[in-house]
Amino acid sequence: MRSWHFWFNSLMFASQQNPPRFVELLMLLLAIAMLVLSTLTPGRPAYIVLGLSFVVGASISILIREQLAPSHQKRITQFTALLLLIIGIYGFAELIITL
Repeated sequence: MRSWHFWFNSLMFASQQNPPRFVELLMLLLAIAMLVLSTLTPGRPAYIVLGLSFVVGASISILIREQLAPSHQKRITQFTALLLLIIGIYGFAELIITL
């Protein structure tokens, strides 16, 4: 029970210190969950659409946040967010072509 309390307090602290980064992390975790669900149920494209939407939304949010308030790792963060955005848009394009 003590470890759960520690993780809950850490999560609350992170959400209070930097809310935009917490929301981006939450969106990326949900994207991972949706993309895993889409691989387990390949006949239903709704999970992959939702997962790719989370990826595109989080990457755009990261790029905007880095432009407004740059961090000490600006280049690597922007590169990663741009790579995620390209992968998300490519995933949407491939999904549109296959449907």
